[in-house]
Amino acid sequence: MLSQIVSALGVVVVAVFACSAYFYFSNKILDLALPVKDGDIRAASRNLNRRALVRPWLFIGPALFLLIVYLVYPVVATFILSFYDRAGLQFVGLANYKWALGDREFRQSIFNNILWLAVVPAACTFFGLVIAVMTDRIWWGNIAKSIVFMPMAISFVGASVIWKFIYEYRGGNDVQIGLLNAIVQTFGGTPEVWISIPFWNNFFLMVILIWIQTGFAMVILSAALRGIPEETIEAAVIDGANGWQIFWRIMVPQVWGSIAVVWTTITILVLKVFDIVLTMTNGQWQTMVLANLMFDWMFRGGGDSGRSAVIAIIIMLAVTPIMVWNVRRANRELKGH
Repeated sequence: MLSQIVSALGVVVVAVFACSAYFYFSNKILDLALPVKDGDIRAASRNLNRRALVRPWLFIGPALFLLIVYLVYPVVATFILSFYDRAGLQFVGLANYKWALGDREFRQSIFNNILWLAVVPAACTFFGLVIAVMTDRIWWGNIAKSIVFMPMAISFVGASVIWKFIYEYRGGNDVQIGLLNAIVQTFGGTPEVWISIPFWNNFFLMVILIWIQTGFAMVILSAALRGIPEETIEAAVIDGANGWQIFWRIMVPQVWGSIAVVWTTITILVLKVFDIVLTMTNGQWQTMVLANLMFDWMFRGGGDSGRSAVIAIIIMLAVTPIMVWNVRRANRELKGH
């Protein structure tokens, strides 16, 4: 354990030193390559302008290089790979895309993803907003916020293991240790294997992500609510508005930008949801989603590069419009200010 900590600290120190050395020496080399001499004013002015053009690229160059290597290149390579066979050697044209359109499991994954998109972002945003409003009105609000935010510190796999105990089912005459089945049994109901019930099991899985992400929504929206001028609320109260009217007609419109940010962020997360489904059901009982189907085809029967690449491209195509819309909305708000 100690050796691992020392190694990690060593990597951090070396990385910081390397970055500092890069910026220092690259700027030194630039100054030497484009000198500013007192004798020649025209040459000095020209070199200063060239320095101003080159210097920003010295700073963003490494980040741009890493972006190309780890983001742009994989996207392009995946797109090209989607037109090849399972081994990635023989060109098959649109065969993989035709397979996707005709595959029952792929269509089921699309349906499940749409279901997740319809429920999870809306639920997280709604609960986050309601909790943010309610906790601002009580003296122990910060404690409540800490409790709600706590699941954010748990990994998706860890959260899934916790909820697996909640949904746990014991057959025969065994005592039900799962919280949900214990409650059902207490009220005279019949215990069920909840995560194996088709269609409804998707909602049981969604609860896990909602539990994790509601804290994120609450923090963002709580900060936005604090930015609402008190005079606006006081004026609404003087005009006779009740709490419900203040919430929907005053608070929600003024934090709509933050609501959109939370909604789109969680939407993108939902399109990439993987760990929860893998840990809870491994895609069984009609719970497969696109990210898990892609992972499955990467290794199924030795792996199929073409089909897994097609699913990856479809996920990226689904995410792109949301990201573009979010960026354009942010740009409009900046221009408006």
